[in-house]
Amino acid sequence: MDKSSGEDSIPPSAGPSRIPFFCASRVITALLVVFLLFNPLSALAFDLESRVKEFTLDNGLKVLFLERKGAPIFAAHMAFKVGSVEELAGHTGAAHMLEHMLFKGTTRIGTTDWGKEEPLLEKVDSIGEQLDIAVREGKDQNTIENLRAELNKALEEEKKYIAPESYSKIYAAEGGVGHNAGTSWDTTTYIIRLPSNKFELWARLEADRLENAVLREYYAERDVVLEELRRSYENNPDGKLFERFMATAYTTHPYGRPVIGLGPDISLLSISEVKRFLNAWYVPNNAVIAIVGDLKFEEVQSVITKYFGFIPSRPLPERVVAVEPPQQAERRVDVEFDASPTLMMGFHKPNAPHADDYVFSVIDSILTLGRTGRMDRSLAQKKKVALSVGSFVAPGDRYPNMFIISAEPRPPHSTRDVEKAVWEELERLKTAPVSKKELEKVVNNMEADYVRQLQSHYGMARLLTHYQVVTGDWRDIIKEMEKIKAVTPEDIQRVAGKYFTRDNLTVGSIVRDK
Repeated sequence: MDKSSGEDSIPPSAGPSRIPFFCASRVITALLVVFLLFNPLSALAFDLESRVKEFTLDNGLKVLFLERKGAPIFAAHMAFKVGSVEELAGHTGAAHMLEHMLFKGTTRIGTTDWGKEEPLLEKVDSIGEQLDIAVREGKDQNTIENLRAELNKALEEEKKYIAPESYSKIYAAEGGVGHNAGTSWDTTTYIIRLPSNKFELWARLEADRLENAVLREYYAERDVVLEELRRSYENNPDGKLFERFMATAYTTHPYGRPVIGLGPDISLLSISEVKRFLNAWYVPNNAVIAIVGDLKFEEVQSVITKYFGFIPSRPLPERVVAVEPPQQAERRVDVEFDASPTLMMGFHKPNAPHADDYVFSVIDSILTLGRTGRMDRSLAQKKKVALSVGSFVAPGDRYPNMFIISAEPRPPHSTRDVEKAVWEELERLKTAPVSKKELEKVVNNMEADYVRQLQSHYGMARLLTHYQVVTGDWRDIIKEMEKIKAVTPEDIQRVAGKYFTRDNLTVGSIVRDK
């Protein structure tokens, strides 16, 4: 279950019409407020079911809209159902690389003269491809150095016509904030918040980006991504542990690969492969747009149809993803690093809409929801074997994933001491039913946190696109909480007994570099 939150606040639901000079209306309004306070899930369902409007263009683009009066702003999320799981073997990093490249502009944005830049860019791409092939095939060093010199010369020529950071400058000048993007295993999303009177500007810019993207400055950006890989994984103990942990837990499915890609693949990732990825997946029939804010449905429908409606749809490639075989034995991996010891324990589990997925959401909160979670109270406060302990579900949601527990031992205790204490809490879930009082408290806290997530325009837009892309129906935002509220102590015992086993366990540890 998503746990993020935002800054904007949601206004109260409209409720019944107010009738001037008729005191009964005040009684009705007061009763509604009480109802919403004590029934947040019912309030959420009432609010979303009645107010989220949707339409689909002829080219397959799905649009979700939620009007929220108040501050004259809106949040826009455009999500594509494509992530690193769609990458071809040997070409990992294409999804993330493309996300970077789509900030470089179009035939209109990011250039001072596209007519003059275009032939120079074609020359850059041609020499760059030749250089990559020469390196890949192990050509002699003179050939490689000559091609590299040609490429640098061509880049300098093209650079005269590049207008860097154009999107950021345009959006910032028009009051935009949070202009960003993100790639995951499952999806790629582009986001922005703008004043309401800039909605048409947003539509014009984003439709142009979808239709006329230009992948300029590719080779410089590839070096940026390689540096990001070194910083986030190779030179970061937590990143390196997570990468090795996932590679150990998944033997077949691409969830075992980092979203950023593998170093050898990134270093020679061809621009032709990134262009192929763009043309294959960045089409309107593979996208969902969510708009939340102070706009009118008629305006949203009209403007989006005007700017996005002419972009043609294309048949999507087959989504061939290997099925991860059941784990048959415990797996372990140690990462040597000059850093504090850290423990990760993971168990394979099904994803939604499997019923057990919702039980895991409850187990997650029972174990690690703040200082009242069982793990914190036992490992950190009582036994004092851990400085911190948490749990989460990773890496994605479109395919079966993992329930992961992470902890940092408290000196002089070791990761083995923490692992033993974690197992004691997991066994307790199997043998002793969670009390009705504890379960009710946990679910109430989850419900309150979930409602808070929806208070910001940003959070609401993000959840609408996420659920529409991943589950196929944004209404699962509501249904998920309903299913969580239906979880019983017996469900928790059954799920804990089924999945928390040694044969289904992967353990990763950071150990001091000797």
